[in-house]
Amino acid sequence: MAQVRFRQAIALALADEMRKDASVMVFGEDVAHAEGPFKTSEGLLAEFGPLRVRDTPISEMAFTGAAVGAATAGMKPVIEIMFMEFMGVALDMVVTEAAKFHYLSGGEFTVPMVIRASVGAGGGFGLQHSQTLENWLVATPGLKVVVPSDIQSAYDLTRAAIRDAGPVAVLEPRALYGDRGPLIQREDGLLEIGKARIMREGNGITVVSMGQLVAKSIEALAGIDAEIIDLSTLVPWDQECVSASIKKTGRLVIVQEAPVSGGWGHEVLSLMVSKHFAELKAAPFIISAPNAPVPYGKDLEELYIPQPAYIKEQIAHYLSTNQVPTPWWTQRGLN
Repeated sequence: MAQVRFRQAIALALADEMRKDASVMVFGEDVAHAEGPFKTSEGLLAEFGPLRVRDTPISEMAFTGAAVGAATAGMKPVIEIMFMEFMGVALDMVVTEAAKFHYLSGGEFTVPMVIRASVGAGGGFGLQHSQTLENWLVATPGLKVVVPSDIQSAYDLTRAAIRDAGPVAVLEPRALYGDRGPLIQREDGLLEIGKARIMREGNGITVVSMGQLVAKSIEALAGIDAEIIDLSTLVPWDQECVSASIKKTGRLVIVQEAPVSGGWGHEVLSLMVSKHFAELKAAPFIISAPNAPVPYGKDLEELYIPQPAYIKEQIAHYLSTNQVPTPWWTQRGLN
């Protein structure tokens, strides 16, 4: 079993799919000669050449639109958006064209393209380059959205996204790119889009997380009887897995990196409350970042992202009192 970095797992997934399928191509800003701004396309240009691995001008709308056209013409383009914020100038191509073209054509065309973007805080990139912004995409019928949380899921979900018949957004937590761990390069048994992972079984509480906060949740809940679920896919998310866990534990906590308002956790929480209201032993709640831009300073950025000690403190209070705890910013009078 190879030991690789998170970013290398993505490059290996791309290479393995490109070897298997000649229609897979990669393009974006600095993905070819520089091998990606975060080295997530390392070695691809050397192996597959400039026709299949292409640098593009600095125009996200242009190369995203080109990917839509290539996908409808029979190719399987994988594009890279350097920072999630840059998706903003290409949203028309993603949510109006890629996600809708199959329906507009009466099912005649499919759009098998992958939109990769680095997301999240923890790297000191400041407030304009550290957001998760999954809420831009999750309300778009026709578009699937996945978020890897470790080396294996980075590899598996990237390959699964390329194999999917429709457009898939892969949101890669930037803080994890340097993480190292074991990887199984496999053809079969990949994580399925739409399937959550139970990272640790338990009976006392259901904790649902995603991305870089999965590992933080696992660390935080050592010694606590908690079932920890990595949602993995935001659209479509695995309602059956979360429901089954809540039926067992009677409690639900969402741990998300996104700010509390408009984050993905609200959909999970609201639907699970409507389905399991009578079975809940206490009101569910969300552990999140505050409604504020991501700060640049290292200490403030670390405070902004829910850390293991804070997650543990919030959940311990909840389990001991059955009351929803007050978030740190309210405790400090920063509302």
